[in-house]
Amino acid sequence: MQTLAVVLNAPESLDLRPLEMHAMGDDAVLIAVEFSGISTGTERLLFTGRMPPFPGMGYPLVPGYESVGRITDAGRNAQCRIGERVFVPGASCYKDARGLFGGTASHVIVPAARAVPVSDALAEKGVLLALAATAFHAVAGGRLADLIVGHGVLGRLIARISVAAGGSPTVWETNPKRLSGADGYEVINPDSDDRRDYNSIYDVSGDATILDSLVGRLTKQGEIVLAGFYGQPLSFTFPPAFMREARFRVAAEWVSDDLKSVNMMVDTGALSLDGLVSHRQPAAKASQAYPEAFENSECVKMVLDWRDAV
Repeated sequence: MQTLAVVLNAPESLDLRPLEMHAMGDDAVLIAVEFSGISTGTERLLFTGRMPPFPGMGYPLVPGYESVGRITDAGRNAQCRIGERVFVPGASCYKDARGLFGGTASHVIVPAARAVPVSDALAEKGVLLALAATAFHAVAGGRLADLIVGHGVLGRLIARISVAAGGSPTVWETNPKRLSGADGYEVINPDSDDRRDYNSIYDVSGDATILDSLVGRLTKQGEIVLAGFYGQPLSFTFPPAFMREARFRVAAEWVSDDLKSVNMMVDTGALSLDGLVSHRQPAAKASQAYPEAFENSECVKMVLDWRDAV
C-alpha cells in the first residue's frame, strides 16, 4: 500500500513522493488525511538540521504530528471505526523513511487507539489539537500564567486556556505583526513593561538566551515554565535566581488525558481555536509551504490541504 508523503531527505532538502507503507494489522486503521499542520518549533529544527539528538532522529524522515482525516479502512478488530473523522498525532508506518513524527502524508496507518475522534465541524482547525494539548499540559502542571513570552500559536493557546481557567495573563511579543489577535488578555512589547513581580512566567519563545531577563521579572519564589522547544543549551546567572528563590519547570510532552481534556473544552466552547490558522497551501506546494511557515513573520499557523493530493 502506498501513500504520498512529505519527506525530509536531509536538512533543507524536502520533497513530496510516494512511500510504501507496512501492512495494516488487526488493530490498525487507515486514515485519508485531509489537513496537516506545520510546526514552527520542532519541524523548523528538523528542517534546518538543528534538532538536538532525539530518539528516532535521522533522515530520510516524514515530519508532522498534527493531522486530521477520515478512517477509510481498518483491521478486523477496528471495523467499527470506519467513517470517523479523527486527529492523528503522527505515524510510523513507512518502509523507506523514518516516522518522526510521521503525520504529513495523504494516508497513514496507525493503531486504532491513536486515532482520536473529533467533531466534523473542526475541519482544518483540528490540526491545532496537539498544540492545545501541549498548552493544557503546561498550564495544568502548575500555576496559571501571569506572563507569557511569545504570541505565536502556542502562546495564544496558553493564554486562552489560562483565561478559561480564570487567569488574566500578559503576553510579550516583539514582532509588531503579531501584536493583534488577543482574546481576553493583553499583548505588549516587553520594552514597555516595567513589572518585576510576576509569579509565573511561561516562555514559548524558544530563545535559549532569555532566562536571565526572565529571572529579573520574577517575584520571590516565582516560577519560570519552559514550554517551548530549545535547540541550544540553557543557562542562567545564579545570584539573581538565588535571591529570588527562582523555580524552573519544564513542561513535557502532552499525554492522552491532555488531548481528551482540550477536545472536550473545544466541544463545549470553553476553548476556541478560531483565528489561529493564518496560512494554507495545497499539499502539492509543500516545498514552498515549509519555508514560508518558518520565514514569514505573519504566519501564525500553516496548514497543508491534502484533499486534492491524490
